Amino acid sequence: MDTPDYQSLTPNTIIAAIESVGLMPDARILALNSYENRVYQVGIEDESPIIAKFYRPNRWSNEQILEEHQFTQHLAKQELSVIAPTSLDNNTLFHFQGFRFAIYPRQGGHTPILEKKEHLQSIGRLLARIHACAKIMPFQHRPTISVEEFGQASINFLLDGQWLPSYLLPAYISLTDELLELCHKHFEKITSPFISLQGDCHPGNLLWRDDKAYLIDFDDARRGPAIHDLWMLLSGDEHEQRQQLDHLLDGYQDFFDFNYQETLLIECLRTLRIIHYSAWLAKRWNDPSFPLNFPWFNTERYWSEHILALREQLAAMQAVSI
Repeated sequence: MDTPDYQSLTPNTIIAAIESVGLMPDARILALNSYENRVYQVGIEDESPIIAKFYRPNRWSNEQILEEHQFTQHLAKQELSVIAPTSLDNNTLFHFQGFRFAIYPRQGGHTPILEKKEHLQSIGRLLARIHACAKIMPFQHRPTISVEEFGQASINFLLDGQWLPSYLLPAYISLTDELLELCHKHFEKITSPFISLQGDCHPGNLLWRDDKAYLIDFDDARRGPAIHDLWMLLSGDEHEQRQQLDHLLDGYQDFFDFNYQETLLIECLRTLRIIHYSAWLAKRWNDPSFPLNFPWFNTERYWSEHILALREQLAAMQAVSI
């Protein structure tokens, strides 16, 4: 069977898929904000609505998806505030007309207030408990964050596809060569072992409810340094970020030791994410939702600003003592 695309994921298909696992939708479907996968809130007769996630074809293998499910279910069994997939007849990954999907409980809440010390400390404690469990549950199928995958492979894709204007190529190639060299040097300095991570821990993947943080969406789970689940929660100038990290680690170290050597990787990881993000947009450009939602991408202005951001990252990384 040919792999289906999202254009064939109609409301009728969604309803039929939910019915196929024994649930009774009431035809209320609300599309939620998700670009990588397709995620919907679906009303269920005489029960609370559920969240249905339809996985992007060809991104993860079944083994990689199930490993993430098993990890989050284990965390939930340890009474950690994560949102794990619902098991129906001992299954969490379902198939319908070529699509793979999972069912999740709906979780209410609002974005944590990261200016509040108490919120950051609570998030730090949650991440530490997750990492403590992760240390004894190493991923076997999920990838590891690396300079090669996030950096070199992304650069190669953009260059091979001729995405950048030709007059910007010399600056882009020179900059990325220097940045990747620095990233390798930073990673080589880290002696702490990599662990299983949520992998995309930014404020949009956290909910605050009942005086505690909930971590959602482990779709990007992978192995890597612990700091990767912390640095995306930092914002503002250098002083503000240092203070935020201190608050996170105040809570974190209540449950798990943190190797402060890993703070050397913050600017490196930020650089890799900037590079990877451009390649991610380019790889998804044939998905009609991407030109619609990211109309500014692949313009001359975008690439000029991208190179400016990389120059700023070069300066930031050069300022980090290794």
